[in-house]
Amino acid sequence: MRKAFWTVFIFLILLIAAIGWFHRGALWAYVVVLPLFALGVYDTIQKRHIILRNFPLLGYFRYGFEFISPEIQQYFIERSTDGRPFSRQQRSLVYQRAKNVMDTVPFGTQLDINAANYEGIRHTIYPKEKPAEAPRVKFGGAYCKKPYMASLLNVSAMSFGALSDRAVMALNLGAKKGGFYHNTGEGGLSDHHLKYGGDLVWQIGTGYFGCRTKEGNFDAKLFQEKVAAHPQVKMIELKISQGAKPGHGGVLPAVKNTPEIARIRHLEPHTTVISPPGHTAFHDAKSLLEFIGKLRDLSGGLPVGFKLCIGRTEEFTEICEQMVKTGMRPDFITVDGAEGGTGASPLEFTDSVGMPIEPALMFVRRTLERYGLHGEIKVIASGKVLTAASLMKMLALGADTCNSARGFLFSLGCIQALRCNTNKCPTGITTHDRSLVRGLVVSDKCERVYNFHKNTLHTFMELLAACGLDKVEDIRMSDFMRGDEFVQLANRYFPDGLGAVMNVSPGASA
Repeated sequence: MRKAFWTVFIFLILLIAAIGWFHRGALWAYVVVLPLFALGVYDTIQKRHIILRNFPLLGYFRYGFEFISPEIQQYFIERSTDGRPFSRQQRSLVYQRAKNVMDTVPFGTQLDINAANYEGIRHTIYPKEKPAEAPRVKFGGAYCKKPYMASLLNVSAMSFGALSDRAVMALNLGAKKGGFYHNTGEGGLSDHHLKYGGDLVWQIGTGYFGCRTKEGNFDAKLFQEKVAAHPQVKMIELKISQGAKPGHGGVLPAVKNTPEIARIRHLEPHTTVISPPGHTAFHDAKSLLEFIGKLRDLSGGLPVGFKLCIGRTEEFTEICEQMVKTGMRPDFITVDGAEGGTGASPLEFTDSVGMPIEPALMFVRRTLERYGLHGEIKVIASGKVLTAASLMKMLALGADTCNSARGFLFSLGCIQALRCNTNKCPTGITTHDRSLVRGLVVSDKCERVYNFHKNTLHTFMELLAACGLDKVEDIRMSDFMRGDEFVQLANRYFPDGLGAVMNVSPGASA
């Protein structure tokens, strides 16, 4: 290939020279050919890229197509029901509800409802009237002095740093208007979280951002001062692990660690910050519960809980045993599934570590019930809650309320470009590039956040009525069915096969 490159370019140079002998204007072609020739020479001698070394100039076409392949896949190849982690159909539903426009679909379902993994809801022929408003859930046990009434659907943990300032402000303003809480993520309480006064859940991770000493340990005095100064902080969440990268500390790339973020988190700016994988404030089940009690006391009696992705079930069981033995307990537990989202994580952690949300949620709820703890401790589900049906399913599996991150990101205008970790998010949501952030208008996007929440809960209450249920607490897994149940029913009632019942022999035309 390199011989062909040299042959072609030398021929072009000689040809242009020959033509230029008769027509001087042709010599302008050197303006294009000579730089390309120089670039080709460089390609053949550089040692970093095999493709360019073996295929000078032509190799750039390969890199160009690779760069735009996600867009080609999404816009030209992907079907409505394809796409990961969320399909085009799911994303479109959020966009429609966020914009408060028609969210109906024509001509029937596009799903294969005979597939074994199909999930449906069992309705009744005696539906109820849809309740006027969705109920709220009380957070706060016997040791809590300031209980909080939460919405069924809330904004999951996303830090300022992972998100832009305007994205944070739009989420918080939408949460204030809709009466639901906004989890700060482990990046600390920023000015943008606090600006509009929406209800906040202050999440504290292993880095103790916003309430840390210079050495990176928990600073009780700083924590107490911040909680006292900001009454919109309604609950405290201690993050033990998250679904997308359990056992791995959060990652803040240097390009996103601006002086402002460094001030909020008490860090050195322009440095890549990796939170420790574990906490230094506690080391076992008992000290975890003691630290939760300490946070509750320091906060003046706010509800305090912890968030985790289930790995070893015996560790969670041990925590429950310590609750019973010591009498100490959290006010809530947030269960994150391994399918949870993040802005940056090693692929092995995202794909291969942690328990999915469904079995994890069932395990946590049943374990709490077994130890007689659920009445006082509420369960929050966090993991791919996007539609009213997914919200209903999480409640059936054992959750009392749900958090959604990517659902609210879609309501802001996220297009699933999958560039969250590059600081080049085209919608200005997960970037600090001001030329991109300027496109996100807070006054417009906060309305979409509010509309998405309102319309999703409206549809949820319609589903509840269609099932003939009066209360959210009445939802059970028996209200759901799977595709493989249809096959079981057919085998149960028609052991000889449906064809025999219909007098249709194999191979005969209907």
